[in-house]
Amino acid sequence: MSTDLFQVISENILKVLPDVDARLITPERQLKELGANSIDRMEIVMGTMEDLGINVPVTELSQAKDIGSLLGIFQRHFAQRS
Repeated sequence: MSTDLFQVISENILKVLPDVDARLITPERQLKELGANSIDRMEIVMGTMEDLGINVPVTELSQAKDIGSLLGIFQRHFAQRS
């Protein structure tokens, strides 16, 4: 399932940042490194949460340092939803 969740995050990144090379989207990379400003990052997170049908507190999201840690947070909340 984590691959699917990573795909959802990647799709939302590409919706907000259509000029990003999809090969650059890796768990180790920060959204900021892909050119996302704070509004872009919020749109990516909100779009992903909407697609997954989850709601994550902002305080928890602020702990995500890279795409991989964001994926971990989404995985935990998605598992609790199911």
